[in-house]
Amino acid sequence: MANVLLIRDLKVEFHVAEGVIRAVDGVSFRIPEGKTVALVGESGSGKSVVSQSIMGILPKPANIAGGEILYFDPTAQGRFVDIAKLKPAGKEMRGIRGHHISIIFQEPMTSLSPLHTVGNQITEALRLHRDVSDAQANEITAEMLQHVGFPNPKAALHTYPFELSGGLRQRAMIAMALICRPALLIADEPTTALDVTIQAQILKLMKDLQSELGMAILMITHDLGVVANMADEIVVMYHGKVMEQGTLDDIFRHAEHPYLKALLHAVPRFDMAPGERLVPIREIETKIGSTYSRPDAWPEGAADRPLLSVSNLTKRFVTRKNTIFGSKPGGEVLAVDDVSFAVNRGECLGLVGESGCGKTTTSKIIMRALSPSSGEVTFNDRGEMVDVLALKGDALFDYRRKVQFIFQDPFSSLNPRMTVYDIILEPLIIHKIGTPEERDIRVRDLMTMVGLDVRFLRRYPHSFSGGQRQRIGIARALALHPELLICDEPVSALDVSIQAQVLNLLKDLQAELGLTYLFISHNLAVVDYIADRIAVMCAGRLVEVAPRDLLFRNPVHPYTQALLSAVPKPDPGARLDLSALMEGKASIPSAWPAPFTVDGRTRPVLHDLGDGHFVRAAPDIEAMELAS
Repeated sequence: MANVLLIRDLKVEFHVAEGVIRAVDGVSFRIPEGKTVALVGESGSGKSVVSQSIMGILPKPANIAGGEILYFDPTAQGRFVDIAKLKPAGKEMRGIRGHHISIIFQEPMTSLSPLHTVGNQITEALRLHRDVSDAQANEITAEMLQHVGFPNPKAALHTYPFELSGGLRQRAMIAMALICRPALLIADEPTTALDVTIQAQILKLMKDLQSELGMAILMITHDLGVVANMADEIVVMYHGKVMEQGTLDDIFRHAEHPYLKALLHAVPRFDMAPGERLVPIREIETKIGSTYSRPDAWPEGAADRPLLSVSNLTKRFVTRKNTIFGSKPGGEVLAVDDVSFAVNRGECLGLVGESGCGKTTTSKIIMRALSPSSGEVTFNDRGEMVDVLALKGDALFDYRRKVQFIFQDPFSSLNPRMTVYDIILEPLIIHKIGTPEERDIRVRDLMTMVGLDVRFLRRYPHSFSGGQRQRIGIARALALHPELLICDEPVSALDVSIQAQVLNLLKDLQAELGLTYLFISHNLAVVDYIADRIAVMCAGRLVEVAPRDLLFRNPVHPYTQALLSAVPKPDPGARLDLSALMEGKASIPSAWPAPFTVDGRTRPVLHDLGDGHFVRAAPDIEAMELAS
């Protein structure tokens, strides 16, 4: 089969103040016409540098020190060009970039201009390479937007990126990349920031467009589930070098290199045996210090009631409309709708759902960062049932010591101007805990507890990796000896190997310290690994609650079934069933089949199916019918 791209012995160096860093060291692989090649590895392995080299968009400190990047033009038989030898800003490279080879970036919001409409940005890419009139450009762009699944392509021409959902923004990026019908599409982590249902739709779209346009794809990712669903050939990178490469079957069924084997064992799977642990590539050693011990035994009978109870929680946001006469109410958004659940002491409750379903809003109400429109939140303070929403002053201050938060993005949640020592120390100072000497000992104990060297205490957050920063966030959350930890997507921004480290750490800390978790995520495989019970949320409502094994064995609600079918498994023999996604309508309550439909006429309620399994359906249906 003819190749569209051939990379031979590519070397890329960064010239920085500390010296010369070789980010890509002797990489060689091919991309055949019309096929998908996956470039796999952890952050820092050199994957994105390879893609930047192909596109001629390397940052200023970087340069290609050796090797070839041969592009073979499928439209001109026998014609090829060595991209490595072209000037990045030269006419020939500009003719290739965007026309013959296009790229989709990881985060569409930072890749799209907020000042220009979607139509302007896509037609600009078209008119750079083709001589077309405004009317022709708009027509071709609308046709491409229809190809990538925009519901109203002509209206989409005049919308701005901020008006679109994450999935539609990524579709706009794909339309921009494909408007000139390139021979090669580079997709650099195109679905990392998306929910599993949206991710599945984007992956299906890319496969459909590939077969229709006959283009090759270079898929850059660390998600082996995505690789198993998309790739024909796989190249595994580590520290700038190729560790192993081969076909899909070679890599998944006959892995040879220890690094690849370790990568495969670090991925959470649905078929894990009871008690089986993830195996991170690099284990972290943790040690519970003398200042941190399991909490004292609770008074007799106090533990019989849940640690946290949420009842009929509702939150409406009033939107504003700006006019020339000032601002006025524009309407209401129902973010949380009659949500009720309980978290028992010592358990981990997984709260699952896609972006915008109300998970984080619910957690902020529990933390008292937001006030609900109605409902109750009750905290079991060693037998004393506390009305959280009525707390004020010192009582609220004391409650926040017992309930702590781990944030999704470990970098933006840490103050870049504070050292790690000051970050972990700050809660102890605010709550006036211990003497300066005792605080110093506790900070050091917390560092060793999360597997970090105490010699790093005087460093700043920027000098740590993503996984290390998340461990710093966990140490800060544990500083006050909380009883409940709310973990809001704590591993979604991490590579699979680092994710395995953090998940194992959270499980170990729960067992050692008797912690209780409310674990928020959109990744069901992650929740399956860490949670005891799972609550599934969609459009502000809880649609199903069940023990972990029961939910995965017998999902009843159509949204739960769609979520499970959308999780890409790292197994070529278990590819995604895209038909179960209801053509993108899985998260639209009015599109759910009866008796689960939510519309103006019926208001579903939670039915008890037994064994702790609840599902939301029409009030007039029997639980036995749902269970069957």
